[in-house]
Amino acid sequence: MSDPGPLRERIRDIPDFPKPGIVFKDITPLLLDPSSLDLAVSSIASWARPLEVDLVVAAEARGFILGAAVARELGAGFVPARKPGKLPGETVSAEYILEYGVNALEMHADALADGARVLLHDDLLATGGTARALAELAEGAGAVIAGCAFLVELSFLEGRAKLSPYDVHALVSYDSQ
Repeated sequence: MSDPGPLRERIRDIPDFPKPGIVFKDITPLLLDPSSLDLAVSSIASWARPLEVDLVVAAEARGFILGAAVARELGAGFVPARKPGKLPGETVSAEYILEYGVNALEMHADALADGARVLLHDDLLATGGTARALAELAEGAGAVIAGCAFLVELSFLEGRAKLSPYDVHALVSYDSQ
């Protein structure tokens, strides 16, 4: 796991958001800085390039920000996994548990072809629920998960364990809140 210092410096803590006891990792300062944004996208793409992915599958909403940019950098397509009711047409869905509730992700039923190699992406790996839901959606459609890439990992929440046996990479890791 790499940890580019300039990225960590651009992530700020917001205590007690979205509820008391949660320390939200706000990536907005990173996104505001062009060189940090470029470093994040290029670092994820550099890690993922040898995986030879066809598509990047990313979770709404913050996963879309870097996910689409990484897909472009890799010359891959992009599949948005959205919250329920946001996509037209036939969808497939998977539920997941957050640190602070339950939610679901949906994607178009025809978004992934059998055998497509995919990179799963989200901005943050915490408990692993969202990423596990992405994996279920992708594998349910017949895709092969080549790897999972995150900007931030809260390693103390052990979400990586839910992604075994996939190859998991995070640019910045926090061992405690």
